[in-house]
Amino acid sequence: MIENKEILNDQSGVRLDAALLASIPSATRAFVREAIANGEILLNGRKAPKGIKLKGGEKIFVIKLLEAQDNLVKPNRAIKPRLIFEDDHILAFDKPPALPVQPLSCGETETLMNGVVSRYPECIPLGDRPLMAGALHRIDADTSGLVLVARSAEAFEVLRAQFTQQTVKKTYLALVEGAVAVGGTLENDLIHDPKLPFCKMIDYRHNRLCETEKAKARPLHAITHFKPIDRMFVENEERTLLEVTIYTGVTHQIRAQLALAGMHIINDRLYGSFAVENQIGHCLHAYGIEFTHPVSGEPVSIKTASPPWASL
Repeated sequence: MIENKEILNDQSGVRLDAALLASIPSATRAFVREAIANGEILLNGRKAPKGIKLKGGEKIFVIKLLEAQDNLVKPNRAIKPRLIFEDDHILAFDKPPALPVQPLSCGETETLMNGVVSRYPECIPLGDRPLMAGALHRIDADTSGLVLVARSAEAFEVLRAQFTQQTVKKTYLALVEGAVAVGGTLENDLIHDPKLPFCKMIDYRHNRLCETEKAKARPLHAITHFKPIDRMFVENEERTLLEVTIYTGVTHQIRAQLALAGMHIINDRLYGSFAVENQIGHCLHAYGIEFTHPVSGEPVSIKTASPPWASL
């Protein structure tokens, strides 16, 4: 971290953020813009917008500026992740609902990975995304269940390749509204809804998009297999427990595809479900995972306990 540093700008016609990044290349563009927005960069003693053009000769004072090396997951011993599998190369955790997998910035500390690195600091430098700290995949904050984490660089590279090649089998439990009589396979090309400021996935081929939206879209092909395994009644409302299997890993894949097929996950209000009183998260649980061990080459199968709502 850079603190209390004064820089004499010798460039003309450049933006403040560009001049600062040129003078402190160990920072990142995102950190520079964040520091300017937070008032931690002063131009001739005053706060200034990131896009202001400099004339040369200005004094830039850095109160505080994070560097790339600071962009790591910070340990938080107060987060106590539930460990369900451990060896010298792999860790697996059962994440509760309402807990994000990873921080969105290095200042955030209330996530699963903050708890993981407090116990397993060897995970901190692993992978190509610093704020994932060796986590091999993500599940939504309101989704509960299994998260796989590499414990060594070798394990991360080998397992990342398996995820990329879609040879990792992921099994979920989903409790949906209504009765589902038979199983099946769902295939959709999903994209982020361009009309919403937050993340929601829609079907690329069955939405009325303008030509500009179509040109910008990057459809992701998602395949989801499902089968009913139980039925239950809650206050005279029928629900169906599904076992869901995926090999692809598109954002909100299961939530979006089940909803598109008319099977709404209980309490998943983003995708059209009714709200449930006092329900934490939605009824989707990452139940199991199957892959090839990155060192031994043996098949590995890990499962969590079923969530309470799966046996109402």
